[in-house]
Amino acid sequence: MAEEIIPIPNLSLPQHLFTLISPTLGKLHDNARKQLLEGIKADKMSPYYKLVTSAGALTPDSALLESMEKDNEEELKKLDERLAEAEKQEGESEISDALKARANHLTRIGDKEGAVAAQKLALEKTPGLGSRIDIVLTLIRLGIFFGDNGLITENLPKAERLIEEGGDWDRRNRLKVYRGLHMISIRQLKAGGALLLDALSTFTATELTTYNDFVALTIIINALTLKRVDLKKRLITAPEVISVLPEIPILGDLLNNLYDCHYAKFFVALATLEQKYLLPSRLLSPHTRYYVREMRILAYSQLLESYRSLTLESLSSAFGVSVEFVDSELSRFIANGRLHCTIDKVHGIVETTRPSLKNAQYDKVIKQGDVLLNSIQRLSKVLY
Repeated sequence: MAEEIIPIPNLSLPQHLFTLISPTLGKLHDNARKQLLEGIKADKMSPYYKLVTSAGALTPDSALLESMEKDNEEELKKLDERLAEAEKQEGESEISDALKARANHLTRIGDKEGAVAAQKLALEKTPGLGSRIDIVLTLIRLGIFFGDNGLITENLPKAERLIEEGGDWDRRNRLKVYRGLHMISIRQLKAGGALLLDALSTFTATELTTYNDFVALTIIINALTLKRVDLKKRLITAPEVISVLPEIPILGDLLNNLYDCHYAKFFVALATLEQKYLLPSRLLSPHTRYYVREMRILAYSQLLESYRSLTLESLSSAFGVSVEFVDSELSRFIANGRLHCTIDKVHGIVETTRPSLKNAQYDKVIKQGDVLLNSIQRLSKVLY
């Protein structure tokens, strides 16, 4: 059985910090400020407190900082003494335990540089494969906590290699969630969504996020990336999704109205999702405009696939928006090659144009060939 993963650092705190430094989320500031300060006090996070106060998210309190620093120094002194004793009198296992305890203390209090160095030292001195995997996962969480993409990308391949060497079922499934969150953060939504979906029935990575938040994220991403037939089979009827939807009804509205082709209700649900879940999310906020645009394109495509032609008026009525809005949106998406249709402004009709698969493949080969030729030409200039 896998050892219990210690949930450090506290990954709810960067979300509260994100809320506080976002002026548009003013209504959420009071609760975020309270939760952030309580979390910092609970783990005596003096290094992180300095970072937060320097960003203007919390008002500096010198007495609080001094008290936390004193407690941290005392704890670190005890851990250093324990390590020195283990190195003098005890074996490899005890030294490893002392190094991990020291590294975990620095991780818990939010000392980034100290924690990364200490975790890497513990990794070198730890013999057990399971413990080594846990240390690498902790380094990934440090990267997530501080928004350090380099630290994440450095350690994800390490975790994958170690798990391939003999990681257990639990750690293998946890890594899917780590990889999925990273993929989503760099906007590889299809790959990230697939990883989250695979981990849906076996989720145990509560050190990263709560179960409800994980299911919500899985729904949000896969609503965009899954085909309609898979949406029903893998999400709408999934027991894990059904159990959570009563607590997050807006996601039920989004899923069911998209699947049932109730597009006006779907647009309302999408707008609500944008304001309540996407923009306030540290993970999803940078991708909000992209996500909303792609979901609109998905809905337009789904409706247009069923008809050879539609009037602009009936299309606007289906989506619950004005004719001018639909005309403007469709024109932009058609011009960018995202929708295969044409607008007849004289008669107020939208006509679908289903492109030949062979033509699409031909165009793709031509474009990729041009890119390859340009790359070869640039390389030849460098070499010769």
